[in-house]
Amino acid sequence: MAVCARLCGVGQSRRCRRRQRQNHDACDCGGGHVSRRDCLERTAKGFPHPQFLADLPPELLVEIFSLIPGTALPNVALVCKKFKQILKTETIWRRRCVEEFGMKDDLRKLEVGGVSSHDLYVKLLHPYRHILGLWQPDIGPYGGLLNVVVDGLFIIGWMYLPPHDPRVEDPMRRRPLFRIHLWESKKATVECMYGHKGPHKGDIQTVKKDEFSTKCNQTDHHRMPGGRQEEFRTWLEEEWGRTLEEIFHEHMQELILMKFIYTSQYDNCLTYRRIYLPPATPSDLLQPGLFKGTYGSHGLEIVMLSFHHKSARATKLTGDPNVPAGQLTLEINLSRPVVLPDLEQLCNIEELSRLVLGIHEEVHREAEQQANHTKEGACGSDSAEDEVDPGPSSTSAHQHDDQPFVLPLGVTARNEVYPRTCRKCFYGTGLIAGHGFTSPERTPGLFVLFDQDRFGFIWLELKSFSLYSRLTDQLAHAHAPNMERFEDMLRNMQSWTS
Repeated sequence: MAVCARLCGVGQSRRCRRRQRQNHDACDCGGGHVSRRDCLERTAKGFPHPQFLADLPPELLVEIFSLIPGTALPNVALVCKKFKQILKTETIWRRRCVEEFGMKDDLRKLEVGGVSSHDLYVKLLHPYRHILGLWQPDIGPYGGLLNVVVDGLFIIGWMYLPPHDPRVEDPMRRRPLFRIHLWESKKATVECMYGHKGPHKGDIQTVKKDEFSTKCNQTDHHRMPGGRQEEFRTWLEEEWGRTLEEIFHEHMQELILMKFIYTSQYDNCLTYRRIYLPPATPSDLLQPGLFKGTYGSHGLEIVMLSFHHKSARATKLTGDPNVPAGQLTLEINLSRPVVLPDLEQLCNIEELSRLVLGIHEEVHREAEQQANHTKEGACGSDSAEDEVDPGPSSTSAHQHDDQPFVLPLGVTARNEVYPRTCRKCFYGTGLIAGHGFTSPERTPGLFVLFDQDRFGFIWLELKSFSLYSRLTDQLAHAHAPNMERFEDMLRNMQSWTS
């Protein structure tokens, strides 16, 4: 009886009676508020006091079941016929669709159109919940960024493409690769959206945990009447926003043609691996996340900026034949701030190189000393690290003081429109390699923080400048559960393309 009293508020327990005396207007009914008058009327009419959960009024059970995760509701339906019948109530499934999958559409209108919230949850959202979020397609060195979202009666896989080179601050472009829909309460249908003839039959298979693959069953829909030449011209306009004749650099033309030949062979039959957005901490230099950056003849690429104690790392989500997707393109030493010279000296690349290379040699010297101490069995590595780490206080003086910035003469930039003031600068290294990721090496450079949404990197050896701008798209189901899981993902990404 005490359990019943806690559920409905009209039982014999002292706690319930004391709560009723304190509240003359209503009593707590677990899933909502029933007026005290209604409770008294029920008692006066001989309404039986519930002995079990099944004895509660249906409207109260609907409210209770609406709070239970949808994955557990099938087990609830097995308890008894009454529960099974109540679980057909659309209110329950409507609430599960909204709370678990963030559906913003008016589900009542969808129900009028012949698709129930129950069918939407059971036949579409729940079976394909494991593919929602961010993914990296296995397209050799080129990689990519796929975002799978719920959109009304559809689950859509959007491929995110950088803006046309060199407009790094323009918004991302999106292209649908596949969709899964539910019509008239039938079985969910997968459609390939690749090509130029509209949606056609496709398939999705779960390979293993955090991995799935797509397959097009009608690849003839990807072909164009004009053959490969027309397909290339269309792809070039979408990918680069220009014709081949407008791209005068011969090496750049070769890279573009190579990418078309390589990527078009997949015909949207791809394998995807899950990726996460990096976790944030209050001590981070700026909000971690995804950025688009300029990479010379390779165009714009997407990187993921994350923070790891005393370092920041930018990992490629899209790549090129030299440095493929998944590799660590930038590594920034946050314990090595660089104080820029005045503008006149900064214009001289030799002066900037002298500053950065001095730090580079010092870092290598200390790393060798630490390695020697380790070989000798010394245990003072922690103290040695503390000696070279100036700590947060050493750079806090420049936390909000913007300083003038200009690129040194002789440093090339794809985008001449870059900020003329910066907040902080740090020593870092960038990864360069030959074609096919041959002879990779980390070369010194300067990390330049402009603001919370933009940073840059000067590659001293290449005498080039990359500008990075934040992706501002809202990405649901994409945050890492914890830092350990995120770092495991980073290690796996490097192994995918190594």
